[in-house]
Amino acid sequence: MTSPVLIALDYASEAAALALAEQLSPELCRLKVGKELFTRSGPQLVEKLQGMGYEIFLDLKFHDIPNTVAGAVRAAADLGVWMVNVHASGGRRMMEAAADVLQSYSQPPLLIAVTVLTSMSEADLQELGYSESPAQRVQRLAALADDSGMDGVVCSALEAPQLRAERREGFCLVTPGIRLAGDSAGDQRRVVTPAEALAKGSDYLVIGRSVTAAAEPLKALKQVQAEIA
Repeated sequence: MTSPVLIALDYASEAAALALAEQLSPELCRLKVGKELFTRSGPQLVEKLQGMGYEIFLDLKFHDIPNTVAGAVRAAADLGVWMVNVHASGGRRMMEAAADVLQSYSQPPLLIAVTVLTSMSEADLQELGYSESPAQRVQRLAALADDSGMDGVVCSALEAPQLRAERREGFCLVTPGIRLAGDSAGDQRRVVTPAEALAKGSDYLVIGRSVTAAAEPLKALKQVQAEIA
């Protein structure tokens, strides 16, 4: 499986998520399960999607005391997910605890740190008391994540070129806020097309409505694949 495409299952019900998964193909994408869907449907849904052949990015953005996050990451690894994430703003000790707990697994999930949510603008950061721009804060948190044993970070594609230049080879950049040309940006603020994101250095592309809201989701997914081929 080499596709960089991660389709976001941003649904409120298991039935809707499974219905979309049945229309797509594990040969063309992986699937992202987030907070609402996981809270409603739990690990059983992840197992059903895995049974259909999909690799899963469990997007729960753990952010808590180190021991609690380590336990949650262990649970994700036991579930057999392909990728799991934490918030880099949880700090070094939290990230190191999460990385340490995966050392005993022969095939651990990729452990990714969230830097700055792509819905956030500079004004949002200022309101929280940060003087940095989104790009500056992403760079700071990415450096901390790399130093704390993370496999990569979630970032906007707009920050990817500098991160690609600054971080080590193999450090993964996972990019949400991807839209096909002509699609609405929705609640995202920093968005690019799939081809633009890869050109800027992103490794994995999180795509939601451009595929999930399409009249023919598989056709839309194939359009994405054609664009990045």
